[in-house]
Amino acid sequence: MNFFEQQDVARRNTRMLVLLFLAAVLLLIVLTNAAVAGFLWFGEDYNLYSGSRRGFDGFLSQLTWTRFGKISLAVSATVALVTLVKWIALSSGGKVVAERMGGSRILPSTDDQAERRCLNVVEEIALAANMPVPPVYVLNAEGGINAFAAGLTPADAVVAVTRGTIEHLKRHELQGVIAHEFSHILNGDMRLNIHLAAMMGGITFVGDVGHILLRSSNRARTGLRASNNNAGAIMPLLGIALWLLGLVGAATAGFIKAAISRQKEYLADASAVQYTRDPDGIGDALKVIGGYPSGTLVHAARAMEMSHIFFGEVEHRLWNVFATHPPLPERIRRLDPDWNGEYIKRKVHHYDQGGAATRNAEAGVGRAAFVAAAIAASATSTAAPPDDAELADADFGPSPEELDAQTAHRQHIPLAFVHHSHDPLGAQAVVFCLLISDDETVRQAQLALIDAAGVTGLGGLVHTLSPGVRELGAPKRLPLLEMCLPALKSMSLAQYRQFKNTLLGLIRADARTELYEWCLYQLIRHYLDPEFIQVRASRPRHASLQKVAPQLRIVLSVLAYEGSGETVAVFRLGADA
Repeated sequence: MNFFEQQDVARRNTRMLVLLFLAAVLLLIVLTNAAVAGFLWFGEDYNLYSGSRRGFDGFLSQLTWTRFGKISLAVSATVALVTLVKWIALSSGGKVVAERMGGSRILPSTDDQAERRCLNVVEEIALAANMPVPPVYVLNAEGGINAFAAGLTPADAVVAVTRGTIEHLKRHELQGVIAHEFSHILNGDMRLNIHLAAMMGGITFVGDVGHILLRSSNRARTGLRASNNNAGAIMPLLGIALWLLGLVGAATAGFIKAAISRQKEYLADASAVQYTRDPDGIGDALKVIGGYPSGTLVHAARAMEMSHIFFGEVEHRLWNVFATHPPLPERIRRLDPDWNGEYIKRKVHHYDQGGAATRNAEAGVGRAAFVAAAIAASATSTAAPPDDAELADADFGPSPEELDAQTAHRQHIPLAFVHHSHDPLGAQAVVFCLLISDDETVRQAQLALIDAAGVTGLGGLVHTLSPGVRELGAPKRLPLLEMCLPALKSMSLAQYRQFKNTLLGLIRADARTELYEWCLYQLIRHYLDPEFIQVRASRPRHASLQKVAPQLRIVLSVLAYEGSGETVAVFRLGADA
């Protein structure tokens, strides 16, 4: 299966569907003009007793270009204004969306093994996707297996998972689901989804106007006041016409929105395979969902409003034409053409009713921990031992300590730095260590600035860690910084302001700003500012790389020269591509 070709096809189909959405808006404008023309024709040329004096020509006479332009401008302006208001309301950031869904943030210092494993999986996929680790939220009240990504840009993006997801999926399955959500972030799907939701609000507003006219008319019952006065019938008829137009527009927009969302889901499934290099991960996750009693159901009050951002359908639908996600069997067969049609049955963990001991036993360190727990339980219980399927279902992977050790080994970073990157205080200390100067005079001034910040334990931690950070090579600094970002996002606003002020003080301690210091500060500001202050997302200046081809050649040439010992071979590969 060529997943790169599948991504290209999905992108082309998505562009076509966006054009269809714009065509639906244009159709709404035309039908609104027809409704207004009928309103004027009925009021001026039509008599309830004698009929029309000029027939259909009287209706056509109302469709003048001047009137058409004015009505089209009014409808377009109204749709645009309502769309803008909706856009502002929906673009408040991924953090706000996750909290509205009832999510709570998973802190880097969590001692819940399922949450710890989820954080580590998110870190792994972020590394594979070449982006900083986003904050992770868990919807503890949701037992269904579902997830979503929210945010306009990677800087303000978050990933949210249900409790059922982290409790019932194995590690490789969770990797597939998380990689699917990362695809939505990197492909700009969240921005498109917000555009679609805002445009739907604009289209349905025409129907809302019709509903208002219908209710405000005091003569809607008979429409008869005088032999030559049609005003009583005209207003409710216009209201009904606009209301019906709103329904038609909303149905059309909902259909196109669902179709766009389905195409994005196919693209995200293919991208998940690209990030994980394992089609079985997301494929098995979908099979587990098919065999799971609750499926992907989400009961949050606002779930339907944002149904298109989830990994799976949040409710059962009678009509698949309005479904925002493709049918589950079709998604599975695109990933596994040889699928035999059987779902994976997974034991349901009733985590809301069980105690901590039960959860720890079920979420033990692999198969051996579960077997040990079963043997211990058999001494006091006559229940039958779990079968092999149940043992496999209880495999939650390595412990948090083992995961940290794996991360340290993979990144070639000391384990102590990985541990400290999980809490805000340690993460601040690590970032400050990245700026500590080799010059003794400057270093003492920087350490004095850190002590003056008045954060208990921060100065001592910097004293302890700075020698080890200085020994790290330059290639390890960026991964170390990215590991600290999730913990830094959990600071309060006051702590963040103090952190930034101290950061600037460290940079200015030697009365000059080096390129490395400037880049580090800009990276931190870019990824942390949206978490604490309202930041306007920047828009790309160029839609095509062809417009910046000369500059791009220079950048790629420098990367080829600096990043490989075989410069000539690298240039030849680039030319062939």
